[in-house]
Amino acid sequence: MPSFRRNFASLLLTLPLLFAAASAQPETPAEVVPVPAAAGEVLTLDQAIQRALAKNFSIKVSGFNASIAAAGVTEALGKFDPILSGSYTHAENRNPLLTFSAPGVRDETRDQTDTYEAGVGGLVPWGLTYKLGGTTTNYRGSFNNYADNWDSFAGVSATQPLLRDFGFGATLASIRIARTNRTISDWQFRQSVIDTVTQVIRTYHDLNFANAYLRSALRSRELAAGLLAENEKRYRIGSMSEYDVTFARSNLAETEETILFAQRQVLDTENFLKQLISDDRTTGLLSRRIVIETPAPAPIVVVDPAADFRIALDHRPDYQQARLIIKRSSINARQQLNQLLPRVDLVGSYGYNGLDASRSASRRMVQDKDYRSYSWGVVASVPLTFTTERGRYRAAKLQERQAETQLQQVEQNIVVQVGNAAGQIETAQKRIQADRQARELAQMTLTAEEKRLRFGQTSTYQVSQYQRFLSQAEVAEAAAHSDYAKSLAEYDRQLGITLEKLHITIEPPR
Repeated sequence: MPSFRRNFASLLLTLPLLFAAASAQPETPAEVVPVPAAAGEVLTLDQAIQRALAKNFSIKVSGFNASIAAAGVTEALGKFDPILSGSYTHAENRNPLLTFSAPGVRDETRDQTDTYEAGVGGLVPWGLTYKLGGTTTNYRGSFNNYADNWDSFAGVSATQPLLRDFGFGATLASIRIARTNRTISDWQFRQSVIDTVTQVIRTYHDLNFANAYLRSALRSRELAAGLLAENEKRYRIGSMSEYDVTFARSNLAETEETILFAQRQVLDTENFLKQLISDDRTTGLLSRRIVIETPAPAPIVVVDPAADFRIALDHRPDYQQARLIIKRSSINARQQLNQLLPRVDLVGSYGYNGLDASRSASRRMVQDKDYRSYSWGVVASVPLTFTTERGRYRAAKLQERQAETQLQQVEQNIVVQVGNAAGQIETAQKRIQADRQARELAQMTLTAEEKRLRFGQTSTYQVSQYQRFLSQAEVAEAAAHSDYAKSLAEYDRQLGITLEKLHITIEPPR
């Protein structure tokens, strides 16, 4: 009978703790009693992504590269801009005569020249260079007692390459390369946006996991505190040893370190998220708090990396860049092949002359087209060895082969990366199921062990161990959910379809 009373009293003392523990146990991690959040701004995942698109420094820096490449196209097109030129030249010459007016004395002639020139010249897409303008020269000297002698010309002159630098391919090569570089920079900008958005998604889920970890740590402290309180009550009635009370008190103290670590993890992850979505460069960035909404559980999906490989080839920025690099190398190789040809240029001019003692009269002759002037000819220049040109062409062909090999390497990388990303999804799905079952079993085991402690069939140490097991199982399940959501985001990144999935449209800066 006395033994029955002691057991019944012990039962009454443990019932409040058991009821409290049972009411605190979650069916899923989402049902864990939340920790009161620090006052701060409530931020959804979509809002975080939109802020990153507007303020992230990595995106801004990459945007400058796209603008610089666009400016390079403008620079290359400038080669066709007409150039207005003008000049004035004054020259004086003294020349000896072969006759002598006196022994030991040599006569000389003197002349002066003033030349005025103005014109417009430029380059056309098939390689022809032209100049349209006029020249007026006043030539005078001792031969005519320094009387004005105005010689004027107005017309057009041109040089048309026939081999080297001939045709649209040679002339437009620099422009085509610049446009290819601009497209490459556009894909690089897209890659930067995809990487940043994916990083925001990952960090958002990391912060959600850090909060879950902190909740689990606080809950472990509550369980440890409840166990200590129960042991102290039982110790006062003589049904529990002092050792059990001391051990429970030690176990409670150990939970504080876990809480401190979890709190630090929350703050660090929160700061990293703020860095991704803000352009704030002051210390106020660290003091501002963010409260995220708990994301909905990610849906279970089945992926097929073999079928999705073609999608990756169409959408991955690095693959598109590799293809464009081959195109750029091919353009450069054709240009260097053209430079192996000798230079043979057809030159010519056509215009009208005017010659008179009066400048206005000589110009009038030009305007009246009284005296026609034309010329034509061929100018050839052939290097004896072509050493420089052969070296450049060989390097260009090697760069083209290198670019083709790099494309093959990128294709192999895509196969492996997409396959690994798909494997991470599959593994995370299995982890969720396994960790959920482990948490449920850990809860059942802890409940059973607490019942055994109530009847004196186990020790405080065993109960505290099962409390730790339950906490670990909760953290593992929360980590599995977080890793699964991140693996889905990573799979989209590996396919290059992150922006399409999120309905994000971007335009590279210009």
